[in-house]
Amino acid sequence: MIDVSTKYVTLRTATAQARLSVSPETLKLIHAKKIPKGDPLPVAKVAAVQAAKHTSDIIPYCHPMPVEFVGVEFEFGEGTIIVRTTVKAIYKTGVEMEALTAATVAALTLYDMLKMVDEEMRILEVELLSKSGGKSDFRTGSQSALRAAVLVMSDSIASGNKSDASGQLIVARLKKEGLNVEDYRIIPDDAELIASTVRAYADEKHLDFVMTTGGTGFSHRDSTPEAMASVFEREAPGIAEAARAYGQERTPYAMLSRARAGLRGNTLIVNLPGSSGAVTDALNALFPAILHSFPMITGRGHET
Repeated sequence: MIDVSTKYVTLRTATAQARLSVSPETLKLIHAKKIPKGDPLPVAKVAAVQAAKHTSDIIPYCHPMPVEFVGVEFEFGEGTIIVRTTVKAIYKTGVEMEALTAATVAALTLYDMLKMVDEEMRILEVELLSKSGGKSDFRTGSQSALRAAVLVMSDSIASGNKSDASGQLIVARLKKEGLNVEDYRIIPDDAELIASTVRAYADEKHLDFVMTTGGTGFSHRDSTPEAMASVFEREAPGIAEAARAYGQERTPYAMLSRARAGLRGNTLIVNLPGSSGAVTDALNALFPAILHSFPMITGRGHET
């Protein structure tokens, strides 16, 4: 199975359909409720619901998931029956296989119940019509014009007694997301130096995005949140909350982060903890959805 443990939970939706060719006489028997095995439509609907809920028992690489909704509709054409299924789940991976399996099993159920009256019946096709809720829904186009900086705050790293891992992780992720990292810097845990450096990124360099790492814990030298008091003009609390919530599902220590996020002018500033594990979790929690903030900051609303 594919590892989906790093993904975040979103509403996932998929719609699929199956199409059967049947004789006009068979359609008349269905409408007149004269099929020997009984009315096939409610039976096929129940079969589709059961199939969606048990897809992982049938398809080896599908993940078990909490299916929230299964909708089944039938459409009659000239010599055809279309079964359309919609599946929804709030989960880490998509539900297209659940929708496809539901449509397929519904079609097979119809075939089983109708085959005694229609020897020419055929299942013509099963296809996915749409899906939504994955990472692609949160893309906002090219990020090549966005200018960023990464600031590492650590006495031990600044003094050369320890090497930086977290800052490098952030730089690599920003580049992977298509941002232009214009500055990467390591400074001691000094509140005024932190504040002045971040202010310069916003006021002088006019960068779009600043990510910091370190100084968000409980030690007396952890002063990043306090330094942000003289930097932020507007708080963005949901960003830090999302990172903590994501991390808390993976380690009980995530709640100890005092990281903050906010805006200074048109510069978005996000504090991350200092450990590489916490940084990795936070980056997975925030990207790519956080990129949606930049069109909003520049007045383009919620365009994607």
